Amino acid sequence: MKEKNYSYIDLFAGCGGLSLGLYNAGWKGLFAIEKSPDAFKTLKHNLIDKKNHFEWVPWLPQTNLEIDIVIKHYKSELQQLRGTVDLVAGGPPCQGFSSAGRRRENDQRNNLVKSYIKFIRLVQPKIIFFENVKGFTLEFKKNKDKGKQYSSYVINALKREGYQVKGQLVNFDEFGIPQKRTRFILIGVKKEFCVNSSVAKNFFEQLTDQSVDFLLSKNIILKSTLGDAISDLLRENGTVPCPDENSRRFYSGLYSTAETGYQIYMRDGSTNSFADSHRFANHNEEIISKFTFIINNSQKSKSISKSIRKKYQIKKHSIIPLDKNTQSPTITTLPDDYIHYQEPRILTVREYARIQSFPDWFEFKGKYTTGGKLRTIEVPRYTQIGNAIPPLFGEQSGLILKKLLR
Repeated sequence: MKEKNYSYIDLFAGCGGLSLGLYNAGWKGLFAIEKSPDAFKTLKHNLIDKKNHFEWVPWLPQTNLEIDIVIKHYKSELQQLRGTVDLVAGGPPCQGFSSAGRRRENDQRNNLVKSYIKFIRLVQPKIIFFENVKGFTLEFKKNKDKGKQYSSYVINALKREGYQVKGQLVNFDEFGIPQKRTRFILIGVKKEFCVNSSVAKNFFEQLTDQSVDFLLSKNIILKSTLGDAISDLLRENGTVPCPDENSRRFYSGLYSTAETGYQIYMRDGSTNSFADSHRFANHNEEIISKFTFIINNSQKSKSISKSIRKKYQIKKHSIIPLDKNTQSPTITTLPDDYIHYQEPRILTVREYARIQSFPDWFEFKGKYTTGGKLRTIEVPRYTQIGNAIPPLFGEQSGLILKKLLR
């Protein structure tokens, strides 16, 4: 008997990390909402054009859109979806909540939490999968009388809409991701679809219980290291001129032999001798010398010492030389936060993608990076990946979410 085609909508979809995971878990997308033109271009290229993953409702333009615009102009169409949507996935942008950056209670992006609730109220999916940074669970301390804990706000709002809700912090390195990345995950299940009073809670228990068998089926170990993920992408393997637009003076790296199950899995479906977006930065000799010294004289996976900062007059908040033999720290949207564990350079976009479990056939679009004020506007490749939900975790979640509906 053919399995039911479960449907979902991806909100704040980014470049498609969660959508890719749900695709691999057997879900079918109805549509995705993403504001950034570059991030949507990446999602469209891989999951719409390549994989035909989204059925895409006929009334919604297949382009980048803001959620508030969709709610305003397509309210009745969204209401007509009630009873037909199994899952709404995704969470609002995290920058205003992030404890890794500047937490701002008045960040306009925080208001998107309210837009998210409005969308849920209109569509009323059977299940909700919500993801955000761990700072989402913290109160803003600047004004204690008015300080908000946004996770409580979302949980209470969803309960009022008739959902059984459970939220908790999850560390992705416990699910095969070669990165110490803790995120707030929330599951909401419409009460009429709950077979017992703890369905949402059971999601997290089942997720943990099935992780080892799931990873074994893909020949991936539970605690994948940075070396497991990217040791076949060294610059010393050789280079070719980068084929990307506006990359005439850059070089891309050639593959060496895949050494681990993780690398074999990531390279499945990639047919070139070099990976997409594996473009090396053009560091000058001074930076190469500085990075070489840091690699040889610093504790791995820790921010550089005060003495090294003084030696090179470094003012940058965070520079971390990576460690091949453990998981990466949480990768940010700033590639110059990290130095490769062996070679005096920053990581490439493809190495970022490997750490986030994007397969090599998944191609990224748009600029590689940007700077200054444009960082608040543009979403280049490094940022697309840094903001994404790891597809490997998304797939594991998608398999459990289908069980909840059964």
